[in-house]
Amino acid sequence: MKLQQVLSYVRRALDDYHMIQENDKIAIGISGGKDSLTLLYALHGLKRFYPIPYDIHAVTVDLGFQNLNLEKIKELCHELQVEYSIIKTDIAQVIFEERKETNPCSLCAKMRKGALNQAIKDVGCNKVAYAHHKDDVVETMLMSLIYEGRFHTFSPVTYLDRMDLTVIRPLIYMNEADVIGFVNKHDVPVVKSPCPADGHTKREYIKKLLQQINFENPGVKERMFTAIQGGSLKGWMI
Repeated sequence: MKLQQVLSYVRRALDDYHMIQENDKIAIGISGGKDSLTLLYALHGLKRFYPIPYDIHAVTVDLGFQNLNLEKIKELCHELQVEYSIIKTDIAQVIFEERKETNPCSLCAKMRKGALNQAIKDVGCNKVAYAHHKDDVVETMLMSLIYEGRFHTFSPVTYLDRMDLTVIRPLIYMNEADVIGFVNKHDVPVVKSPCPADGHTKREYIKKLLQQINFENPGVKERMFTAIQGGSLKGWMI
């Protein structure tokens, strides 16, 4: 996928859900994975001609894994002339060594988001962009149905009143396959996650389940996404 196609998807999401206001300073949560780096390229590329002016600042929460190498991310941000902050934490030690969590993902996510949100406020940003794509939207809905018994997923825009911070998700119109295509075509410097739980989570199970359902019923993922947009979920009405 070409960068122009990515920009088109992202611009439509920004416009449909009014994600950006004038002079926003937007932090981009950079994990080093394909999704967050695609988002970095997209918001950097759009910044040049989007009618509403905004600034971006890349932020990575370093969980403390010894084998995490962020040098290529630093080089990319330098090349794009994007400010980049790395927040050092001991989250990995707390979860895997001290607490020895058998289901680490939920606690890790809370601690990581807490550290990220505080770092974002410290660098003067009023918004943070998460790299959730269309597959994430539908997978989260399926997880809520299967494990919680409710029709729910995250919103395109969420205001965190306790932090006075707004979360935006500009990749919601992109399929994961689109992201993979962009990363492969442009040789994006993806950093593999060093987390030992990576690929062994409930979300990974739901991801494979959705792939199977969509394989057996072509187009079902798109219909699920349409149902989310057309339902009564908060924040999804265009």
